[in-house]
Amino acid sequence: MKAPEEKILIDGPVGKIEVIMERPDAPKGIALIAHPHPLGGGANTNKVAYTLARTFVSLGYAAFRPNFRGVGGTEGIHDEGRGETDDLLAVLEDAKCRCGNIPVALAGFSFGAYCQTRVAKRLAEAGHPAQRLVLVGTAAGFVEGTRQYDTEAVPHDTIVIHGSADETVPLANVFDWAHPLDLPVVVVPGADHFFHRRLHLIRDIITRAWRH
Repeated sequence: MKAPEEKILIDGPVGKIEVIMERPDAPKGIALIAHPHPLGGGANTNKVAYTLARTFVSLGYAAFRPNFRGVGGTEGIHDEGRGETDDLLAVLEDAKCRCGNIPVALAGFSFGAYCQTRVAKRLAEAGHPAQRLVLVGTAAGFVEGTRQYDTEAVPHDTIVIHGSADETVPLANVFDWAHPLDLPVVVVPGADHFFHRRLHLIRDIITRAWRH
């Protein structure tokens, strides 16, 4: 599957949200992709976010990659994940208007993964749970330079991918979060937080899991 990248602006709770949309013909699902921390330079062009989007497009999904508040053409100021969760839900509503009421996959990297655990909780509470989550380099526990993340519980089939050499979010943080949830974690040996030279492994892990 291929789909051209298209930049769109949608109306969010506090102003415009800039989104990169990749919409193949007759998509079988919507993939909502959340980028890493905006105060650390995160944007929807981040390589991990890009890899997540391309992977889902290849699986036949329409991929929507919004910029968080204060990044690119998105209005508003950083809100520690609260407003970002509201914005992601607004983008999802817009995506459903464009693509129809089809299954929704949530994918996020770092701070974006943390936000997607909040989105998943809101969707489940509303009676419209996501089809599945993919969380990469998930912000959980105490993260140096940002804050303490109380990452939400997620379903058992969530795909959690983390690098063994992650210097931003220690692997132990993710284990501490995943352990009480009985949640498996796919550990990529030697991968740092940004998965330098190992982005293809993210694609392979998701693609294999989706085909089963």
